[in-house]
Amino acid sequence: MAIVKSKLLKDLSKNYPNFLKKDLEKFVNIVLSEIKNTLKKGERVELRGFGVFSTKTQRPRISRNPKTGEKVNTPEKKTIHFKMSKDLFKKLNDET
Repeated sequence: MAIVKSKLLKDLSKNYPNFLKKDLEKFVNIVLSEIKNTLKKGERVELRGFGVFSTKTQRPRISRNPKTGEKVNTPEKKTIHFKMSKDLFKKLNDET
């Protein structure tokens, strides 16, 4: 199951009842926008105990339209790469 921002905010407000929901929403928006801006600059984002987000550049290539078989030029583009931390890996695999 994927987590969406509204579910994240609901869980945060449940775990931290002393904070107002609008303040929690501002906090989440600030954190997400900082991650986006940092990745846009080409830098990496490291969240200790969680993982590292970085960008990778895909080279331009000639791909194929699967419906028609026609060759299509695909330009260079950036993708987001995520590598989980060892702590998160151990928690997911029930290693203590």
